[in-house]
Amino acid sequence: MSDPRPERLAVLIDADNISPKLADELFEELTKIGDAMVRRIYGDFSTPNLGGWTNVMPKHAINAHQNFANIVGKNATDIALVIDAMDLLHSGRFDAFCLVSSDSDFTRLASRIREHGLRVYGFGERKSAESYRNACHRFIYLDNISSAIDEDQTEPSDPTKAPQPPSKARPLIAKAIRQLDPEGGWVSLSGVGSRMQELVTDFDYRTYGYPNLSRLVEKAGSFEIERRDNAGTWVRIKPKGTSA
Repeated sequence: MSDPRPERLAVLIDADNISPKLADELFEELTKIGDAMVRRIYGDFSTPNLGGWTNVMPKHAINAHQNFANIVGKNATDIALVIDAMDLLHSGRFDAFCLVSSDSDFTRLASRIREHGLRVYGFGERKSAESYRNACHRFIYLDNISSAIDEDQTEPSDPTKAPQPPSKARPLIAKAIRQLDPEGGWVSLSGVGSRMQELVTDFDYRTYGYPNLSRLVEKAGSFEIERRDNAGTWVRIKPKGTSA
């Protein structure tokens, strides 16, 4: 029987790599993953550029870890975050880690946590290195969680942000379906979404401007969708000879 409790998360934030303006969206996204038991943020909060975090931290019960930049060019913040991550890892109290940073220096940390059998969720900007993204089980772009996407929308929310065209997701969707059923039968949409994230750690339907995977699959073309009573949504590749 599966464990009904949510994943116990250790959330470690590199204050130099995320704006405090995204704190609300970040913690809203974290509730979709699990229970953020530990919430720590690292940086030199005596500097003006990190001052915005002082008003945000109490709201989200974030524990600040002050790291003075005593030597120019030496990142005490990264070192402190990694040391704490190792302590938390070996405590055995967590199911997953959330690393909130675009810094590729955390690639080895993400890999080490995975080696220990825990899940790793990365949050960062699109400039984040591929090696870092792939070291995580799932990588979530900060601009996706900050986009105001209405769950009832059927079209992209903001054309000025130039989301990726849905046709670009077509090969990945088809690959996931074929892996789940090589015979071309119906497969659950939730299973397709899970397989896509296993294949591409930074896959997110919001990258294409849609509020859910169902709308993306519909707009991508080449697929049939069937909504079944009490059985969720199912999808398959359109059989040859079927009109688009």
